[in-house]
Amino acid sequence: MLTLFSINKTQAQQMDNDTNNYVVLTKKVPQLQPIILTAEALKAEEGDAFGDFQVIICGKEIGDITNVEKMGNFIEKAEKAGVHIIACGFSLKKFKVDKTKVPKKIEVVDNGILYNFQLQKKGYKSISL
Repeated sequence: MLTLFSINKTQAQQMDNDTNNYVVLTKKVPQLQPIILTAEALKAEEGDAFGDFQVIICGKEIGDITNVEKMGNFIEKAEKAGVHIIACGFSLKKFKVDKTKVPKKIEVVDNGILYNFQLQKKGYKSISL
């Protein structure tokens, strides 16, 4: 009986490893262009193994996410590519960005750096730009 539970646990862990999840921490909105292109390429390359792809925006230029001109159609492109854009609440607060002006499709987390580490602990592959 104990062996049966061990086998089931091992199989569940292996299934989680069949999906590749990614998180990118960036400080600049224009970097969304190459990040989204990378997500699209990985999705095409990996097929069903492509999992979750999140981009966390932090830092002093966080206010750019409220600028329609600078954001362009990044939100739409990200959605099509399966990319979730996340804003760092700590950065929004520190640099006095009005949270009500953050586009509704951008999720706000309390602390982007902490959130990044939490995703890494869940097995996400991470890079900072």
